[in-house]
Amino acid sequence: MATITKAYGATSAKDSLKPMDITRREVGADDVKLDITYCGVCHSDIHTVRNEWGGSSYPVVPGHEIIGRVTAVGANVKNFKEGDLVGVGCLVDSCQECSQCKNDMEQFCEQGATFTYNSNDKHLEGKQTYGGYSSSVVVNKEFVLSIPENLDEAATAPLLCAGITTWSPLRHWNVKKGDKVGIIGLGGLGHMGVKFANALGAHVVMITTSPAKADDAKQLGAHEVLISKNEAEMTKHKGSFDFILNTVPVGHKMDPYISLLKNDATMVLVGAVEPLEPFHGGGIIMGRKRIAGSLIGGIKETQEMLDFCGEHNIVSDIELIDIKNINKAYDRVVAADVKYRFVIDMASLKSEMSL
Repeated sequence: MATITKAYGATSAKDSLKPMDITRREVGADDVKLDITYCGVCHSDIHTVRNEWGGSSYPVVPGHEIIGRVTAVGANVKNFKEGDLVGVGCLVDSCQECSQCKNDMEQFCEQGATFTYNSNDKHLEGKQTYGGYSSSVVVNKEFVLSIPENLDEAATAPLLCAGITTWSPLRHWNVKKGDKVGIIGLGGLGHMGVKFANALGAHVVMITTSPAKADDAKQLGAHEVLISKNEAEMTKHKGSFDFILNTVPVGHKMDPYISLLKNDATMVLVGAVEPLEPFHGGGIIMGRKRIAGSLIGGIKETQEMLDFCGEHNIVSDIELIDIKNINKAYDRVVAADVKYRFVIDMASLKSEMSL
C-alpha cells in the first residue's frame, strides 16, 4: 500500500513550484520513515525542475539535502529508532551487489543508482522518486545517515550534497596538513571546500574573479585570496598548488588554472556538468598534471564526513526560508544572490497546506 504525502513540486519545465500531493510507500521491513524538518536547496534542483539537463519526468519534487526525525522503522532495522536525527542525501537505493556498491561507491552503481528524485522508484511500480520538498519520506535503511546532535539542524542539511561533493575529492586525493589547496569559486560548494580544506590542515587559497569576496573567504577559513583576473598574481602562484578543487558551475577557460598546478598535481571538477571550453593539451602534458571529476560520495564516506563535521563543528552558511518563497529563492540562486545555501524550514509546508 501507499500513503499520500504533502509536497511542493513542478508539473512542467515552465511551471513554478506549487503545493501538491505525492505517493510514498508504506514502511517495509528494511525501511526508515522520517518526518522532514529541513531541506536544502541545490542548484541541481533548479536544473531538474527546469529540465536544463534534459530527462526530467514530471511532476518533479526536488530536494536531496534532507534532515528529519525518525518516526517509524521496519522489523529489520537495528541502527535507527524513533526520534533519531537523521539525513538523506542524493541517493536512496542501489543494487548493493555490484563491485562499485561493494566498494562503498553506490553513486557509481553498475546497475544505476536510484537518486532521491527523478529516478525510477523500485518500490512503487510505474512511479518515480520524489525528494525532500515534502513532509515525510521512506528510505531503505542502508541510505539513511546519522546526524551528530551537536550540529545546527538546519545548517547541516547542505552537507548531504554540497558537503559530500567537496569532501569526497579532498579525501580521495589525500589532501593533508601543509598542502597548498586552491578552491575555485565561492558559492554553495566552494564555501564548504574552504571549510573542509582548512580543517584538514591545508594552506587554503580561495581563487575567485571577484575581489569583493575576499573578506568572506578569509572568514570562512581561506589563508589567501587569489584574484584570477589579476595576471601578475596568477603568475606569482604558477606551479605552486598541490591540489585544486574547481567548483565553477559553467563552462570556462581551464588553461589559467592548469598553470597553477605543480607537476603531478590534480585539479578536480565538481561543478560544471556541461561542455568545457577547449584547453591546451600541453598544459597537462608538460608536468604530468591531471584533470579529474568527482560525483558526491558513497554512504560510508558521507557518514565519515558527517562525523568529521560533528567533531569539528562544521556546518554550511545558510539562509532559512519558508516553502512559499521557494520560487524567489530559485531566481536568487541563479543570480548567485545567497550566502551560501538556502534551506527550507519544512514546518512552513505544514502551515502552507493548512491554509
